[in-house]
Amino acid sequence: MVVRAAIRLLFTLIVVGICMMWIMVPTSTYRQKWRTRISEKVVSTYFGTQGSNMLIWTFPVLFVATLGSLYLHLGKNLNENVLQSNDKTHRLALWKMPMLVKGPLGIVSRIELAFLTTFIALLIWSLGTYLHNGLPTITPKVAAKNGVEVWQAKLNDVALWIGFVGNICLAFLFYPVARGSSVLPLLGLTSEGSIKYHIWLGHMTMVLFTSHGICYIIYWAVTGHISEMIKWSYSDISNVAGEISLLGGLVLWAATFPKIRRKTFELFFYTHYLYIIFVLFFILHVGIGYSFIMLPGFYLFIIDRFLRFLQSRRSVRLLSARVLPCATLELNFAKSTGLSYNPTSITFVNVPSISKLQWHPFTISSSSRLEPDKLSVIIKSEGSWSTKLNQMLSSSSIDRLDVSIEGPYGPASNHFLRHDTLVMVSGGSGITPFISIIRELIFSSKTSQSKTPNMILIAAFKSSSDLTMLDLLLPMTGSPSELSNLQLQIEAYVTREKEPTTDNSKRIRSMWFKPHQTDTPMAAILGPNSWLWLGAIISSSFIIFLILVGIISRFYIYPIDHNKNEFSTSKKAVLNLLAIFISIAATASAAVLWNKRWYAKEAKQIQSMVGQTPETELESLPHQSLAEATKIHYGERPDIKRMLFECKGSSIGVLVCGPKKLGHDVAAICSSGMADNLHFESISFSW
Repeated sequence: MVVRAAIRLLFTLIVVGICMMWIMVPTSTYRQKWRTRISEKVVSTYFGTQGSNMLIWTFPVLFVATLGSLYLHLGKNLNENVLQSNDKTHRLALWKMPMLVKGPLGIVSRIELAFLTTFIALLIWSLGTYLHNGLPTITPKVAAKNGVEVWQAKLNDVALWIGFVGNICLAFLFYPVARGSSVLPLLGLTSEGSIKYHIWLGHMTMVLFTSHGICYIIYWAVTGHISEMIKWSYSDISNVAGEISLLGGLVLWAATFPKIRRKTFELFFYTHYLYIIFVLFFILHVGIGYSFIMLPGFYLFIIDRFLRFLQSRRSVRLLSARVLPCATLELNFAKSTGLSYNPTSITFVNVPSISKLQWHPFTISSSSRLEPDKLSVIIKSEGSWSTKLNQMLSSSSIDRLDVSIEGPYGPASNHFLRHDTLVMVSGGSGITPFISIIRELIFSSKTSQSKTPNMILIAAFKSSSDLTMLDLLLPMTGSPSELSNLQLQIEAYVTREKEPTTDNSKRIRSMWFKPHQTDTPMAAILGPNSWLWLGAIISSSFIIFLILVGIISRFYIYPIDHNKNEFSTSKKAVLNLLAIFISIAATASAAVLWNKRWYAKEAKQIQSMVGQTPETELESLPHQSLAEATKIHYGERPDIKRMLFECKGSSIGVLVCGPKKLGHDVAAICSSGMADNLHFESISFSW
């Protein structure tokens, strides 16, 4: 499509320009020539001294995000060709192969390592350039003029430059966690797959900002100016605000380390809200003008967060549940037929009766094409929250459960369908994303004229009761004939039992819930044209923000300040933040209200649904349609290496989801170079 090609070209040019600006920022050319010339033309009575940073840093990113929304809207119906081989994708396969398998970074592909290395090189270049240009200017004469020694003056400047470099990391920190952003899909990324980038950036940000703070404290201590720690300047840098920001960041950072996050997830979850303190006081610390360098990513995050807030206010209609004897649940929600998503997408679930604040991510197991009016998630009891939910549905005869959902979020295309064969390796509840893939291929096998990939599912379970998860491969309304068109082979391994154990008392229990007048179907918060509406929100909110800032600057700040930095820095920052929040809230709310009419039609259909009779019993082992394709192995683990090398075909897609060690082992096999047709794709979550 010509329009999409033009958007890709324009996007590439703008991104290259942004990258060039980041490279040039620490140089004397940018600071003494470019910035000066831009400021002379941009600084006005309407935008003040912050106008140049708004033009250089904020506008290009938001323009790219708007273009991305249009690009995704135009391409949302182009998935009909996903079954065809993509030569360009195959050429990139080598770059997508794992380069690092074990270590603190986890599984890292060649392209990820290349970008990480490039980003670290940017940080080193920036700090090195600041040092190279700045340290020679600090002479004994200059130091004596400021009443300090040379090394003390250098320490002061080094602390400042480290803060500048830390702001580079902060500028990129929020892009990976804007779940509904158009920037990530434009780069071929998903929100859950980008969490590790957020983790990397978070660690680098806090290391640099902590070093920045420690250097300044040492400087104040050795120069006898420790009182600077309690300074809140009227029109300059506020030290107190910076210390509050750093303190909030340190508490948040401490709770993110694996041992704390895994043992006390609630502590990790709640302390993460300190990002509000961290960002707010950072802006009060450096002023709104400098903050516009990092604000674009945070701006997109605020839009995403507000839309999620509006979506989370709705109670979603829970149709039914399947309770498995292996402490696993399948929840089936009513869904708008206009809501579409791709396999391996995730959604966030909140049950107010358990916790009004906790939201937990789960992989969607249904296919939006096979089940156009239903969305399903599978929840394994592995923590306190999921255990309480399992107990509620297992022991209580409840006829309704109040549930809210955010999402879904997932890949922009069914890229995995391009392979000749799909080998899906799972451990325990890691089978969930593969259920959505199998259901998607069930639909494709019945409707598409193209050949669907052959599928091999290698599933490892701890006990026989876990085998009941294979029943979830088919929806509740599924029939055995739905698997007849698929080339599906299931190799199930029960690792902790040497022979099958049968317990007739343990059966899958299906239960149906009664509708409530407040329940609504699961639907996209911005309707069927959500990408187009998102682009409208980004662009219109920024225009409204510019109008508000122009009015405030011209008629309130400029008469006092005259662009001479005599107006309160903190007050100016607060006014700009209020303008951002008001513009985003107004435009996002208007878009949601406009789409509410379409949404109300779907809600009426759901409200008219009548609950069915609960307590339908099913067999505990895979029913006949699955049993024919399933081979169960007891007391052994799968020989994944042998099974992968035995696969025939020019392109074998290897997907893995489960324990970290399982992912590492499969990645090592695929990256060993012993088989050129293996293409590794990890499906994992770092929440």
